[in-house]
Amino acid sequence: MGLRTRLWFGPLAAITLLLGIFGLGLLLPGYDQVRQTVSEIGEVGSPVRIPFTIMLCIVAAFLLVFASALRETSRDSNLSALVAYFVGFMAISGAGVGIFAYPNPMHNVFGMSELIGYQAPLVLALTWRRDTWSSVVRFSWIMYALVVLAIGANLSVLDRNGALWAHERPVYGIVQRALFAVWFFWCAGTALLLLRRAKPEKGRKM
Repeated sequence: MGLRTRLWFGPLAAITLLLGIFGLGLLLPGYDQVRQTVSEIGEVGSPVRIPFTIMLCIVAAFLLVFASALRETSRDSNLSALVAYFVGFMAISGAGVGIFAYPNPMHNVFGMSELIGYQAPLVLALTWRRDTWSSVVRFSWIMYALVVLAIGANLSVLDRNGALWAHERPVYGIVQRALFAVWFFWCAGTALLLLRRAKPEKGRKM
């Protein structure tokens, strides 16, 4: 599989996750996308638990393919490949969240481990800062700032007596989804920017 093809797995992972969360939520009777968390879609006892797990594992596989493209791009440009491993770590965390359904204690362990994967935009911005292709670095700085804001908003759940949680509680489903959306938008945007610099793939000989 060529580099350009593998880069497309960044946007594909984003589309699969966002459509999967929305579509499976619609199949769950009484589920409220605005108020309820994503984990409740695939929790123990949910009628869509298995499709939810499969969806997250597919997204994880797509992220691993995308990570391999980031690794090759990094090495071809004589840059650090560290960002590829952060994206790969996010893939493992996401799969774990799906496999260990809530309220399994490992569900929260894998969920918290996603904080490491969320640092991928920062890692790219720092390790590629001397790259002449500066658009992807600027994009990563902007998206990381949004990731930090989204993480801060999500951490309000740790203080259920706080004023921020009181405001977010009725729409916490959207608050949580905003974090996923921002990070996966970074994946998609980074892939598209890198596609502009990737060499066209030669056709296969018959």
